[in-house]
Amino acid sequence: MIDSRTGTDRLPRWLLDELSTVPSYDAFAGVDELHAGLRGIADRYPDIARLRRCGSSQQGDPLWCLTVHRRPGEEPGSAPEALAFGLPHPNEPIGGLTALHLAERLCSDADLRARLGHRWRIVDCADPDGLRLNEGWLRGPFTRAHYARHFYRPAGNDQVEWTFPINHEDAYFDDPIPETQALMRLIDEHRPQFVASLHNSELGGAYYWLSRPEPALHPVLQEVPAHLGIPLHRGEPEAPDLVLLDDAIYEATALAKVYEQTRARGEPWLYGGGSTTWYANRWGALMLVSELPYWRDPRAAHTDPSGVTYAEALAANASAMVEIAELLTRTLGAVERHLLAPNSPFWRASRFFARVLDEVGPARLARSRRPDSARPATVAEASSLALNVHEWRLRYCGILLRALRGEAAVGNVRAHVRAALGEVEQTYATWVREDEQTAELEPIEIRRLVGVQYAATIAAAAHLNGTL
Repeated sequence: MIDSRTGTDRLPRWLLDELSTVPSYDAFAGVDELHAGLRGIADRYPDIARLRRCGSSQQGDPLWCLTVHRRPGEEPGSAPEALAFGLPHPNEPIGGLTALHLAERLCSDADLRARLGHRWRIVDCADPDGLRLNEGWLRGPFTRAHYARHFYRPAGNDQVEWTFPINHEDAYFDDPIPETQALMRLIDEHRPQFVASLHNSELGGAYYWLSRPEPALHPVLQEVPAHLGIPLHRGEPEAPDLVLLDDAIYEATALAKVYEQTRARGEPWLYGGGSTTWYANRWGALMLVSELPYWRDPRAAHTDPSGVTYAEALAANASAMVEIAELLTRTLGAVERHLLAPNSPFWRASRFFARVLDEVGPARLARSRRPDSARPATVAEASSLALNVHEWRLRYCGILLRALRGEAAVGNVRAHVRAALGEVEQTYATWVREDEQTAELEPIEIRRLVGVQYAATIAAAAHLNGTL
């Protein structure tokens, strides 16, 4: 059944009502708050909810999964399965709050459970170790500088999202981290029809990934951010050859297709592990990734000409990426033999992102020289490429700064380390000032971010159940 729309909205009345249930938040939740929240929900609704430990982090923190049945005493196998998990990347805490709100609403509302028609498995935090290393900024102030100085994102082989096993032609990876293994067990044991990976971005507008086109769902996904005052992202995509299924909806492309595209370009296969999408695809799951920014940029949706060519915008971005890579690489080379804690998460991440940036700058410069780049750039494209410079400067050199400060904190007073810390501190302070002068970026109310992610998740489940 399809509910009637109201006014100019393309949203069903029931979904608008659900958006009104999202509370206000003063801050994002840390690991202990998320676990306590999930445990409290299980205690309040013992007839339909069961909390169990589903795994452990690399440093031994528990991973928790809440199962929510459609009705008390429901037999296994009587309903299709849905899996939702927060914090696939630990610098993306919107999903933790979304997971808790989803769990609370499902447990408290039998009509909602019936409408969505699934048995749910909800993981509040897939990377507790990494989230603990972001807890310095979760309570604000929500300035770019405060966020960046407390930011952490793991190296590739420490990421939950990108360490699923793969075995396709000469693409092979078989070393999933413990957190990924926990999600693998949930996926293989329950074979979900629907998987919601609760990501978020940083700047720009809202966008989504879907593992396959679902045309009836697309208008709802697009309207939810607009209803909550968040622009759609129409700027530079995360990768140059992504398939756009619809406005601000990208294809979460299957492994075999990504492999074929990579080889067709004559490029080596550089992925380590695989993504949740690739792994869940073995059971035919619809995968939804909802990406939301912390800071609103009204230019993110503007498709008018910007006054510069795409080639110029891309080349400027590439040049800046080379500069960032040079600082990371030079600093690592200067201090590597003088570290007291060389295996800390911050050093592993710094080494990884130095390699990423070494590849990104030259690749983007080469793209800027292609004939098809000699076209006008839209406002959204030009602004997203410019802001991406500030984003990556503050993110990845912020991690490097934390690594150097960590050395000082454990008593490393060697000259090479002190010199590197002084240089990076000075450069970083300059970049923070430049970021502050670049644009008026307004923090988005957390309730709105959770609202978009929550509404997108339940709309997709209802769509699969035929009740959107």
